[in-house]
Amino acid sequence: MARIAGVDLPTNKVIGIALTRIFGIGRNTSEKILNQLNIPFHKRTKDLTDEEVKNIRDIIENNYKVEGELKASIQQDIKRLMDIGCYRGIRHRKGLPVRGQRTRSNARTRKGKKK
Repeated sequence: MARIAGVDLPTNKVIGIALTRIFGIGRNTSEKILNQLNIPFHKRTKDLTDEEVKNIRDIIENNYKVEGELKASIQQDIKRLMDIGCYRGIRHRKGLPVRGQRTRSNARTRKGKKK
């Protein structure tokens, strides 16, 4: 079982899809990483050699913000918006939709259960 960035990758999945289990890596990024290392997208995780796993791990650690580091930076960005008191920060503070969605109806995910 390959362990990259603190995440166990599923062994029977295609490596291009398995890499998307890591927070911060999607299909596009996984394709870029695999193309950079000349690893076929459709190769199974269990068929990877230790050298290939090490190379993937090195690229992700050196070039990408993933998992805890990315989550921390996102929280820091939200906190900065709240501290400067901009419109988006106020919406975050109040627990309302931030990106212009309507609140007269819907928005229950953000606002919580009806009172």
